[in-house]
Amino acid sequence: MGRDTPILASEERAARLLDLSLKQFRAMVDGGHLPKGREIAPGLVRWVVDDLGRIATGNAVDGMGDVRW
Repeated sequence: MGRDTPILASEERAARLLDLSLKQFRAMVDGGHLPKGREIAPGLVRWVVDDLGRIATGNAVDGMGDVRW
């Protein structure tokens, strides 16, 4: 059986998916260049993997109001 494809990513995994260090990722989120994670349960924040993919391809301009392009 193949590996599962994640639909949500932790902060660390989201950084790895974008080939960024955790420090770079946090700076880009704090600077408004990447979207903030979503709190899916109290204290549990995750990033939508599809959103990260749209950022990488440049298709995230619409619907990403919390990102300063």
